[in-house]
Amino acid sequence: MEKPPLKIPNFIVLTLTPLLALILVPWYAFTVGFDAFAWGVFAFYMAATGLAVTAGYHRLWSHRAYEAHWTLRLWHAVWGACAMQNTILHWCADHRQHHRFVDDNDRDPYSAPKGFWHSHVGWIIRKQNNFTDDFANVKDLQRDPIVRWQHKYYLPLTIFTNAGVPLALGWWHGQLWGALLLAGLVRLVLNHHFTFFINSLAHMWGRQTYTDANTARDNGLIAFFTYGEGYHNYHHLFQWDYRNGVRWWQFDPTKWVIRLCSWLGLASQLRRPPVVQIEKARLSMQLKRALEQLEHATEPDAWRTRLEEAHRQFLAALEEFTHFRQELRLARQQFQEHLDRDRQEVKRRYAELRGELARQRQAWRLLLAELSGMELARVRA
Repeated sequence: MEKPPLKIPNFIVLTLTPLLALILVPWYAFTVGFDAFAWGVFAFYMAATGLAVTAGYHRLWSHRAYEAHWTLRLWHAVWGACAMQNTILHWCADHRQHHRFVDDNDRDPYSAPKGFWHSHVGWIIRKQNNFTDDFANVKDLQRDPIVRWQHKYYLPLTIFTNAGVPLALGWWHGQLWGALLLAGLVRLVLNHHFTFFINSLAHMWGRQTYTDANTARDNGLIAFFTYGEGYHNYHHLFQWDYRNGVRWWQFDPTKWVIRLCSWLGLASQLRRPPVVQIEKARLSMQLKRALEQLEHATEPDAWRTRLEEAHRQFLAALEEFTHFRQELRLARQQFQEHLDRDRQEVKRRYAELRGELARQRQAWRLLLAELSGMELARVRA
């Protein structure tokens, strides 16, 4: 089968920049050296461009996970151009197509089943899947004047931010090329491939915590390099959540920056699904995997009954606790005087439901551990 023709500009950028970085950066490091100023500019560029892609291109514009003040949108538009991953319209059109037809080799622009190389970079350097060029799926974004401005002036913005600014800073500092090589070249290579990891590795390596309806995976290591985007299995199920790392301890600097911007008045209407929906999805996957282990279990019907009953009781406790907490929040807003009179009863009921939820969670975990132990013993035998 004949391969599609190359996109020459993309091919040149994605092959020449790593090659130049491998040659010029070590040479300059040994002959001149990079000082703290150059490394500081590099760090700023890494953060600004990386977050422009994750908080701007991805969560703001592709998924409308929150609303942003025009100054924040302008910031992300400028540094998104510096990331050299195409305009907002192009990027979001491809990404929405990916979510709509994930893993469909004919309609997903970077379908993972076509292989690592294709989903990582092959789809960018070859002329294929051009069905998003009419921007039919991003008409809402075309109404944003900042998006239109970036699309019109993308090339000069890219040249100015990638070359002009680092050279000017280097000239001002007295070391002309240091900032350009680190912030303009090394950062660009890293920024490209960290983003590409989400399309490739995050669909091949990790856990399917919330759904197995597609190839997306949760991977904390990938999240570390991609500003929190590595929790990709969760994202594909709840794509309009402003968070990817939904647990408080999961490394997701993008969600922290968005939340900080909301405190500063630069972001609003941060979207997130109800906790009960997230827990239901996670528990459904745990139940599915547990039931799959019963193929070689003794008394599989009894185990199935135990698992399904424990799952039902856990969900019932979760829904009751969630419903009570929602009613309590509403009561605090509308019936403060009544709430004050019944405060002790409310506290007692809240503690009772929370305790029942904890008991059901522990019972569920013990049951899964018991099943896993039995499976491990069977394998060892």
